[in-house]
Amino acid sequence: MQVQLKQIILPPGQQLLMTDVSWQMYEQLLEEFGEQRGSRINYSQGLLEIMVPLPEHEDDKVMIADFVKVLLEELDIEFRSLGSTTFKNEDVYR
Repeated sequence: MQVQLKQIILPPGQQLLMTDVSWQMYEQLLEEFGEQRGSRINYSQGLLEIMVPLPEHEDDKVMIADFVKVLLEELDIEFRSLGSTTFKNEDVYR
């Protein structure tokens, strides 16, 4: 039996952990979720985590990011704000 993503309900603040996930399965899940997903997907060495952040997590993230931006600007250090960009390198995860 195969479980489909639309069958999984994950309330905000909760996480789903899956083991023995291949890189190909990770890629497929990213594609199925699409770019406008409200969940965070993390993958490392066969372990997949899907998490739906609470609004409080987002508030904290924004406050910390704003603080770091001000600090970097004051120190005249160039930076790029990449937000929730997904960096993928299959060789790192094997």
